[in-house]
Amino acid sequence: MSRQSVALADRADVESEPAYVEADLNYIVPMTEKPRSYTYEPPPGIARMNATYEPHRVRIRNARLLASDTSLDREGFRLVRHHSAVRDFDSEDELKRVYYPEAERVVAEATGANRVIVFDHTIRRRVPGVADRTAHEPRQPVPRVHNDYTEKSGPQRVRDLMGPEAEKLLRGRYSVVNLWRPIRGPLRDAPLAICDARSIPFEDFVPSDLIYRDRTGETYAVRYNASHRWFYAPAMEVDEAFLIKCFDSAKDGRARFSPHSAFEDPTAPAGVLPRESIEIRTLIFYPD
Repeated sequence: MSRQSVALADRADVESEPAYVEADLNYIVPMTEKPRSYTYEPPPGIARMNATYEPHRVRIRNARLLASDTSLDREGFRLVRHHSAVRDFDSEDELKRVYYPEAERVVAEATGANRVIVFDHTIRRRVPGVADRTAHEPRQPVPRVHNDYTEKSGPQRVRDLMGPEAEKLLRGRYSVVNLWRPIRGPLRDAPLAICDARSIPFEDFVPSDLIYRDRTGETYAVRYNASHRWFYAPAMEVDEAFLIKCFDSAKDGRARFSPHSAFEDPTAPAGVLPRESIEIRTLIFYPD
């Protein structure tokens, strides 16, 4: 197997790991108006976010116990082992020259897609007490249950990126899949929880506006439901990654949306390294 090939993220010590943790995840409180948040400091007198979130204690299971059985088309996520050749994740040049092609190969191999396009990435470095999208600070983990794309914004991303090809491509099957990994491990601070797509009714998704200076995007917030089944990978290492399906145009019973959230692991020891992670977002197209 080559350095870039996908392998299931099994570990020899998995039997000594916890089968689950119980932790709080923050869900949106039902509201009458459409939720919205600004990606920048809004005009005076306007709140950065108009929604309220409340914690619910949930069981978050060890995904490694299921690694060989998970599927992007069933659960909506997959834990894989992948050794990256990137030496410096702070180098934009190296990310685009090395990591983007690696991510495209990993996603293509895992999905069977015949075309994979990396369209952006985000590096998050946790600074306790700092909110995400704070000026002059690193991007922060998002401690709210959400999904990155919606029925509206999934097709719009194709139109935004694919120009004259878009309308033809929209007639076929396409997805948005993220590749998420720690860039320093083992990761015990603010790990990522991912919801089994089979466990969340579509009615639990709440379309929410994400306001940029030049456009308005749309994501899903999520209402609490005790049926949701959550997974994480304890103490993820840098050669492990989650594939997360954030959108799928297919409506034939496959997983379409996989909500996720950072959370505080109550079993993490004191003094753990602050989370550093990178997420790559890919737009993928399937054979006819």
